[in-house]
Amino acid sequence: MNAMHLLAPRLDLRQSQALVMTPQLRQAIKLLQSSNLEVAAFVDEELERNPLLERDEWREPAGPGEDEGRPADAPLPAALADCHAAIVSDALPADGAAPLDAEWRDLHGTDGHGAGYDGGAQTHYGRGGRADFSDDPGGVEDMAGTGRSLREHLGEQVRLGFSDPADRLIAAALLALVDPAGRLAAADDALAAALGCEAPRVAAVRARMQRFDPVGMFCRDLRECLAVQLAERDRLDPAMRALLDNLDLLAKRDRAGLMRLCGVDAEDLADMAAEIRRLDPKPGASFDAAPAPALVPDVLMRRAPDGGWALELNPDTLPRVLVNRGFHARALLGARSRDDRTFLTERLQSANWLIKSLEQRAGTILKVAAAIVARQEGFFRHGVGHLRPLILRDVADEVSLHESTVSRVTANKHIATPRGTFELKYFFTTAIAGTGGGESHSAEAVRHRIRALVDAEDPAAVLSDDTIVERLRQEGVDIARRTVAKYRDALRIPSSMQRKREKAVPA
Repeated sequence: MNAMHLLAPRLDLRQSQALVMTPQLRQAIKLLQSSNLEVAAFVDEELERNPLLERDEWREPAGPGEDEGRPADAPLPAALADCHAAIVSDALPADGAAPLDAEWRDLHGTDGHGAGYDGGAQTHYGRGGRADFSDDPGGVEDMAGTGRSLREHLGEQVRLGFSDPADRLIAAALLALVDPAGRLAAADDALAAALGCEAPRVAAVRARMQRFDPVGMFCRDLRECLAVQLAERDRLDPAMRALLDNLDLLAKRDRAGLMRLCGVDAEDLADMAAEIRRLDPKPGASFDAAPAPALVPDVLMRRAPDGGWALELNPDTLPRVLVNRGFHARALLGARSRDDRTFLTERLQSANWLIKSLEQRAGTILKVAAAIVARQEGFFRHGVGHLRPLILRDVADEVSLHESTVSRVTANKHIATPRGTFELKYFFTTAIAGTGGGESHSAEAVRHRIRALVDAEDPAAVLSDDTIVERLRQEGVDIARRTVAKYRDALRIPSSMQRKREKAVPA
């Protein structure tokens, strides 16, 4: 009977707490770890989906008594678009940091400025988003032009260099097979069989095309490419041919073996090596190379009048979004069905959540960036040698956020500083203990010091890893020899024996 009672169905009420990843929360997390450009692209998609959202084009701040251009019935600009600057002194502001879900008005005043913003004075920075806060957006002369491609450049020379139709056909086939670096590894016999002609004719066409601009194209390997360029300069003598036949010894800096094989003395060998280094090993690589994409910083930084640092989110990449509440009210009055009213209500909630997420993202990025700048004050004033050890927990404790939030904030974000543009994660480095229990040192600063020691070493007394360890310990860095070797490899610094060979050949 008791067993039957235990198996009987019954109703229980239980109270529990659980974190549910709602779509809105996932959206806020995604925005937090996205760069300004990615956020702008996301906002563009939302503008297409949500009829209650509209873009507020950039306008200069209105003067006293002037109309701000906001309709009285609804457009509500997102506060992140009005975010200007926060002053970072030697310490963070005393008011501390609010949690991630804090309102923007709790972090900033009604004018959009953060606490400590130049005593509340109105300061106008340039709208161009430049690292120097300049208003000048740049002219057409700053834009990279699109020149002819490598194949177009070579095709024009083929049309001018060959009058025979058969030779032009062979040249066109070679042009189609050449790789972007300028190599054509196929043998003349194989090309001749595929084209239905004789191999000597293919070789003759290839030889003429190797002298096209840029010189050294259509070669089978590096040796032939360098030989063609040297022949163009009338420098391909027997000694140089012997050097090209032993490029592996040149890479190893085997000076004694090269002098014996080439039959030259040390001075002539240095001149020959210098001649080799002036050649282009991949003549086609630089022709079609795409221009490096411009790195757009998310945070701008400059020195403040009081000696601290002024930070602001890059206004050139931040979207300005409005919620058109007037349109929402008029649409509700004209709604003819319950589905229409439900749709408008959902769109309004989505728009409000988007703006709140953008506001929280802006405030969180500024707080984290301010904490990083305050911790790395020595780096910004004196250079990489003064970079301090820093981990996510240090910043998280400073701004009262979780480490995962700080990690998302610093992901894909860059800051433009007087020392250049850096990724925010660059300032997080592991610590290396100091000798005698002294202050720890940043791993990045130690790597910089190793590079400086190697650059300044005497060619007659090249520093070994053990010697570098001794030098660093004299400077208060407790480091092991294997760590020095690991850092040296990461910096692509050869071993002491290899550097001794390199420094023995001045070229």
